Amino acid sequence: MSLLKKLMGDGETDGPKKEQVKKLKFMAAGLIVGVGLILLGSWGDKPAEQTNPSPVKETREITPKSPEKTAMAAEEDYLAEKLRDMLQQVDGAGQVKVTVRLESSTQTEYAVNTSTGKKTTQERDQSGGTRTLTEDTDSGQLVLVTRNGEETPVMSREVAPKVAGVLVVAEGANDPKVRAELFRAAQVALGVEPHKVIVMAKKAGE
Repeated sequence: MSLLKKLMGDGETDGPKKEQVKKLKFMAAGLIVGVGLILLGSWGDKPAEQTNPSPVKETREITPKSPEKTAMAAEEDYLAEKLRDMLQQVDGAGQVKVTVRLESSTQTEYAVNTSTGKKTTQERDQSGGTRTLTEDTDSGQLVLVTRNGEETPVMSREVAPKVAGVLVVAEGANDPKVRAELFRAAQVALGVEPHKVIVMAKKAGE
């Protein structure tokens, strides 16, 4: 306020000094008005709306992995390939395709050392009587042999896979004689019942 009073003066100055004071008054008034306009403008400004950016979706190309072939599926393919190679040797058979389906894969049984014993115990009850308990004790241990520094179990026997069905498609199966030979060969090679073997003629041009 003291500065404003000095700028405003007490009205007693005259001449050039009075004109100078008047100019200062106008400058001070203009400065106050300018500051007021700036403050009003800043109050009137609205904050910019914040927009949430749309989430970026990352797309990954996933290549499906082929499932690992099971032991039974591998054995089916092996038997089919061997039977196909054999059937193509039949006179007049031509190109042959074979499909083999199994009910169970090859089963391996290993040798086991077994020991059998009996354990007999006598118990006395509170009334003075006795009773005898007999317990059978059976134990088995896998038979191992050492080969090249490694212990491996001894195989006692191997049970062949059980075939569920065989399908043979051959170029020469249109000939009844060739079809009969293919049928009999497939049945004997896999040791299956006749109703589990089907021989069909391959479509011409394929």
